[in-house]
Amino acid sequence: MSWLPCPEPDASEPGEPGPVDIVVEPVSKDLGGFAVRRVLPNLRRRTVGPFIFLDHMGPAILPAGRGIDVRPHPHIGLATLTYLTDGSLFHRDTLGTALEILPGEVNLMVAGRGIAHSERSSDAARGREERTEGIQSWLALPRDAEESDPGFAHAPVADLPFVEDRGVALRLILGSLFGQTSPVPTPSVTVYADVRMQPGTAIPFPADHAERAAYVIDGEVEVGEVFGAHRLLVFRPGDAVTIRARTASRVLLLGGEPLEGERHLWWNFVSSSRDRIEAAKADWAAGRFGVVPGDEAEFIPLPNA
Repeated sequence: MSWLPCPEPDASEPGEPGPVDIVVEPVSKDLGGFAVRRVLPNLRRRTVGPFIFLDHMGPAILPAGRGIDVRPHPHIGLATLTYLTDGSLFHRDTLGTALEILPGEVNLMVAGRGIAHSERSSDAARGREERTEGIQSWLALPRDAEESDPGFAHAPVADLPFVEDRGVALRLILGSLFGQTSPVPTPSVTVYADVRMQPGTAIPFPADHAERAAYVIDGEVEVGEVFGAHRLLVFRPGDAVTIRARTASRVLLLGGEPLEGERHLWWNFVSSSRDRIEAAKADWAAGRFGVVPGDEAEFIPLPNA
């Protein structure tokens, strides 16, 4: 039995707008041979559902002896999601969590009222050449969860739904899609999926959420028009969406309900209250977030802004 519904033909008539409402081109920054593309927030679109931040890291080949070092830093009012397609990172936080994340696994850290963490290459990873690529996302917490207790969830590859049908392979990271449900607990209703597509295949993206988008990691897809890699396609609410692969492609599907009110974002802090962000600044400067066990020697200081 096929799990994937048969894609519907494009509903738009010639001359009518297709389902893609906005195309976001990321802002790329080269960190010494390691490219990071800032997809969200963007001048064209700040959020998609609860997704308030999305970075595409790499791909890059890190030679032996070199690694990634994101020193301890704080968060409030959000959940961070780390998802690697290649390479590895070792996560530590003020809850005492210490584990390595590998490709296809999920780390979801809920900051709530406050947490600090670091992400570095392990000693083993530094000892070899390693291809590294991944997606770092932030989900703004619902207003009633902004001051919740911090928490952490990890899902190995074997725990995540993975289905293949007619040249399309989908791993469900968060939420529910096509009768599958991710075991990763989320603070708000959302969907997040990693889809690999062979040339000529297609996948529908149901209008189960008010806000939906697709980020093209690799390849070339057609959704009314043709779009290449490193584009975020934001879809019109309620429109039928079918994504067709013109070449071998990898696409992230993401979405959810709109945030209930404005969120302010400063550095690593997200909140519906500007005063709460000012308090978080003072807390980090005063050392009130605590230390990250096993990574106590360094931290990222508060920016001068």
